[in-house]
Parts: sequence; structure tokens; C-alpha cells
Amino acid sequence: MQVSTIGIDLAKNVFQVHGVDEQHKVVLVRQLRRSQVFDFFGKLAPCLVGMEACATAHHWARELTKLGHTVRLIPPAYVKAYVKRQKNDAADAAAICEAVTRPSMRFVPVKSTEQQATLAVHRTRALLISQRTQLINALRAHLAELGIVAEEGRDGLAKLIAIISQNSTLQSLPSAMLDALQCLVAQLAALQRQIGELDRCLQAQHRASDTSRRLESVPGIGVIGATALAATVTDASVFKSGRDLAAWIGLVPRQNSTGGKQRLGSISKQGDRYLRRLLVAGAMAVVQHARRHPEKHPWIIKLLARKSAKLVAVAVANKLARIAWAIMAKGGTYRAPTPALVAAA
Repeated sequence: MQVSTIGIDLAKNVFQVHGVDEQHKVVLVRQLRRSQVFDFFGKLAPCLVGMEACATAHHWARELTKLGHTVRLIPPAYVKAYVKRQKNDAADAAAICEAVTRPSMRFVPVKSTEQQATLAVHRTRALLISQRTQLINALRAHLAELGIVAEEGRDGLAKLIAIISQNSTLQSLPSAMLDALQCLVAQLAALQRQIGELDRCLQAQHRASDTSRRLESVPGIGVIGATALAATVTDASVFKSGRDLAAWIGLVPRQNSTGGKQRLGSISKQGDRYLRRLLVAGAMAVVQHARRHPEKHPWIIKLLARKSAKLVAVAVANKLARIAWAIMAKGGTYRAPTPALVAAA
């Protein structure tokens, strides 16, 4: 059995395999249990293996590469067009086997274990921050029902926590109510400590990464954004230009153009929503800085005269993505425009 190309539909326990020879004739269709994968591919001659870039795909790509195979990860959206009629595991594996041989297909670089570890820290931190927000909202809601309301922000939250901790205002409440509120406060403090630990972990990873340190030089990209970009974008040379990276993140307008008429809508919101959120948040900080120092950002001030701050922030985030691509693909650090160029702009 001379297998030249294999498509694998990954799953938790049962994997579907579809293989063809050099004449693209189907020579292999079977299911594999998780425990059978290494034995099966260990006995095969080196061949091209295609997988969808989904959960566990990077792990299997690294392991099969060690066995001598050439592994390509395909975005799932690009595989869908090759699925014939109804969807099932066998049809998905056949579609992957077909898509991986297309010369115009785009592939996802395989991430290393270190990059996946950094992204795990980011995702865990984002989850804890979301839980912290839920706790704060619950705490405010419970106290608002009692007529106890504080201003927004950290100062207002600190006043509410002080009220619960001191028990001075809530003496007339049942003990069960006090216990519940104190439980929320204790959980909030524990989450804050855990988020601080993850922040220190990201700081250590940032100092150890040359790419991350160079990305931090860009205004609007801090330690969190720099480490996330360095871990997510495995190989910046995969993108032909900075616009390609911005489009992959989802920071370009969605098109609905036909007949020579260009119709552009809101941003596509495709790609990595976590990176998009970090870049837009950093861009908002740049917009606020531009309002305080208009002489340093004349083009942002011109945009603010015509567009809302959030729309301008998306435009700035697009520019940040392009600058980040240039730094990752070509090296160097960010160089701020000279006063002469700013004046000319």
C-alpha cells in the first residue's frame, strides 16, 4: 500500500483516516483509536498528512513530524468547501485529504509547546478576569437591593468591600446574608491573587522572549499584547504583508462587492478574537493619548474630527497589527516618526 497523502479527522477517541496514492486513488479508509495512531503511522512510509487546525492538532502534528511525516494544518473553514454532500467523519477526512494537496491552500504553522504554554496562561488569565467581573457585578447587585450603592471603578468597589468587612452598616442583616457577601469578597481576593501570579508569569516569559520585548516598543502594545502576539503568530513570514495579518485578526472591513461596486461594511471579526480585543484596547489608549497630545498624532486627530473614538480605535488597531507584522517579519524595534515627518503629515 503506497500512501502519498493522508487526511485525518481528529476527535477525542476515534480518528477517521483517508489516504490516497500518487495517482489520487483512494487506498486507505479506516478508523483508528487513540492508542493505535502511533503504531499505525510508525509503520507507514513518510507521507503528507493533513489535519484541521483544531484542538490537539498541534500536539499530533509535532508527534507525527517526529515519525518522519510532513504535517500540514488547515483552517477548518477552508476544508468545508471540499466536503461532499452530508457531513460525517469519513467525508471530513476525505475533504481534508483533498484540501491539503491544493496549491493555493493556506496552512497554519505548528506551535511549539512553549507557545501553547504561554497561550494557556493568557486564556486562564482571561477566564479569571471574567470571573472577577462576575463577582463584582454580583456584589454590587446584592448591595444595591439594600440601597447601598457606590460609584463605579476601583474606589467604589473598595468602599463596598470595606462596608462588608467592617459590618458596621449591615448589622441589621441576617447572618446568612453577611456570610454570602463575605464569601464573595473572599473569592474576589483569591482571584486577584491568582491573576497577579499569572501576570508575573507573563512578565517572566516576556523577558525571556526577544520578539516579545521588541513588540513592546510599539505604543499600544504592552506586555500582555506582546506575549500574546509572539505566542500566537508562530511565523510572521506566512503573511505576505501587514494587511494580511490585520485581516487574519479580523481588523479589516467585511466586503460584499460585485459588479465593480465596492461595498465595505464593519470589521469582519474573523480570526483570533483575543488578539483583536487586546489590540483594540491598546488602540483606545493611543487615542486617549492623542487627545492629550494632538501634536504627536495628527492623523488620529483628523480621524476623530470625522469618526467616533471607537471607530478610530479600530483603525489604530489595524495599524498596530501592521507594525507588529513588520517587527516580527523583518526584525528591529518600533521607531517613532521624526518631528519633521509629523509636521509634514
